[in-house]
Amino acid sequence: MITLRKITLDNRRDIFNLSVTEEQRRFVASNLSSVASSYVLATNGGHPYPFAIYAHEDPVGFVLITYQITSYDLPSFSEDGYCILRLMIDHRYQNQGYGREAMHQIMEFIRTFPAGPARFCWLTYKQDNVNAKKLYESFGFRDNGEVIHDEYVAVIEL
Repeated sequence: MITLRKITLDNRRDIFNLSVTEEQRRFVASNLSSVASSYVLATNGGHPYPFAIYAHEDPVGFVLITYQITSYDLPSFSEDGYCILRLMIDHRYQNQGYGREAMHQIMEFIRTFPAGPARFCWLTYKQDNVNAKKLYESFGFRDNGEVIHDEYVAVIEL
């Protein structure tokens, strides 16, 4: 069973030490960098939700969800939505269904509208990250034609 949990003083190092394969590192920032981004977003009026992804009692991944971010080059509708800014599953736990289960939990969380109402959820991915694209499409995300920093934008209406 997958759960999303707060990052705490007790689990932070475990989360910082999770990593993707060497080949995948060009697709996602480190978890330490992502937690630092959460801090920067929070102290500049943003609404970040960084979570550790657990399978039972084992940390297996990380996700950073944001609400109405405005400090980056963004798609035209970003102020009306949540963004899955980062998502990773540790290389030791990939291809076991954890990414799919995590996406299910992530979308459930977003649909509670924890920071406020929204019409969309969006994310970006690199064109050659075929596995990520397939996962996102299976949840209903569709490319909207925008490209930001060489990453494709995919969106789903909430």
